[in-house]
Amino acid sequence: MNERIAHTQTLTTRAAVRPRVIRVGTPGAPSTGTEAAGPNVTGPKTATGTGRDPAAPPAPPRLGPLGLLTVLLGAALPMLDFFIVNVALPTIDRDLNAGPAVLEMVVAGYGVAYAVLLVLGGRLGDTFGRRRLFLVGTAAFAVTSLACGVAPTAWTLVAARTAQGAAAALMLPQVLATIHAATSGERRARALGLYGATGGISSVVGQVLGGLLVAANVAGTGWRSIFLVNVPVALLGLVLALRTVPESRAERPAGVDAPGTALLGASLLALLLPLTEGRAMGWPLWTWLSLAAAPVAIAAFLLVERRAERRGGTPLVPPSLVRLPGVRTGLALAVPLFTGFGGFMFVVAVALQQGLRLGPVEAGSALVPMAAAFLAASLAGPRLVGRFGRRVVTAGAVLQGLGLAGVIVTFASDWPHVGPWQLLPGMAVLGFGQGLLLTTLFRIVLADVPAERAGVGSGVLVTTQQSCLALGVATLGTLFLSLAPQSALGMRDALLAALAVQLAGVGVTALLSLRLPRTVG
Repeated sequence: MNERIAHTQTLTTRAAVRPRVIRVGTPGAPSTGTEAAGPNVTGPKTATGTGRDPAAPPAPPRLGPLGLLTVLLGAALPMLDFFIVNVALPTIDRDLNAGPAVLEMVVAGYGVAYAVLLVLGGRLGDTFGRRRLFLVGTAAFAVTSLACGVAPTAWTLVAARTAQGAAAALMLPQVLATIHAATSGERRARALGLYGATGGISSVVGQVLGGLLVAANVAGTGWRSIFLVNVPVALLGLVLALRTVPESRAERPAGVDAPGTALLGASLLALLLPLTEGRAMGWPLWTWLSLAAAPVAIAAFLLVERRAERRGGTPLVPPSLVRLPGVRTGLALAVPLFTGFGGFMFVVAVALQQGLRLGPVEAGSALVPMAAAFLAASLAGPRLVGRFGRRVVTAGAVLQGLGLAGVIVTFASDWPHVGPWQLLPGMAVLGFGQGLLLTTLFRIVLADVPAERAGVGSGVLVTTQQSCLALGVATLGTLFLSLAPQSALGMRDALLAALAVQLAGVGVTALLSLRLPRTVG
């Protein structure tokens, strides 16, 4: 009897300490051997057996390291393609007999469609899911890149480039919005720093990679390879995004603001299209009428957005969002910064190839020190901002100005014998300053933006970025090409004039940085 009692007590003790198995599959489904053990489940039991109260709010999405790498890959592709075409334009002209006006449209079609649709892309991501729009945009970018690579005529290439810009506008706003919604604290600061580094480095690497691909003439593809290379990269990003990028969306998604979207598109087209095409076409009457209509369209857009928000509607760019201190100050900093950067990349690429007669590879190598310094500053930026606050932004503007001044002095004193080695010191200082500025700028703008408006906030910021890049190419590029006659010395003077205008813009950025709060982001 005693042995039976002892055996019963042993069985009872074993049953008490044996972990209960909670099935997480479909009720009634057979076990798959992957059930969760009781000690790994926290919280009270519920009727569903999941260990979580069904009434509790869902856990916020979390973006892991591989997911962050995936969305940054998506951010790199549009920026690469904005600049990669610059070094291939002469080859495209020879192959397709395009002419200067059509070549301008190859650049303008992408940039205008990209800038016009970015805010709408952010709004669609808020409504239908940022991961879903990222997947759609990435797939469309692969298809349109293939269409660019096989384009049989110049105007076919223009149409494919315009569609490619629209695909980029669906993809890119989801990157910042996902980072903003799925990270927090130090992880968000680090992710935003990497995003800023990705944008700046991609713009430089785009021209370097474009030169290498055109010179390599892979399988006889020539300039077509600069577009075809996007296809496998975009497909890789698509596969990774399916597995690693979490879904997020606004809790109260807003509808599409059709009047605001139309007026924003009309404003950007009225401004950017004549500035891009005017010089190549001899400034016909329509370009002047379009420029005159631009401020009217902008005023109408602001009026419609203000009225929509006052009536409780869902404006495309809510005025209350722009009035947030971080957003307002950050956008003011962004205008001279991105305008100057876009113009610098264009005029230097042209001057190195047409003025100094450097090949595409050698011309691209002159920008490598800038990219390396930009990366170093981007990685150090979050830590420096946490320690020194606003002073990092001001220091970045000062360093950018010093580096730009060094580049100007080098061109002025050594022309036409300037090579990559002579430009190295100025380019390195310039890149480090830009890296400090750009990585901090995204933190400034998005710091005050609520998570549910992350798509709109990122769309406004990236639209400003892309519009100013295109504006810089149009304004500084037009100034440079208008002043540069056929002689090399005349091109030097035109280059110095364009860079002097950019230097003035850097001074404006430095002054505006003094208005920032001492603690940034």
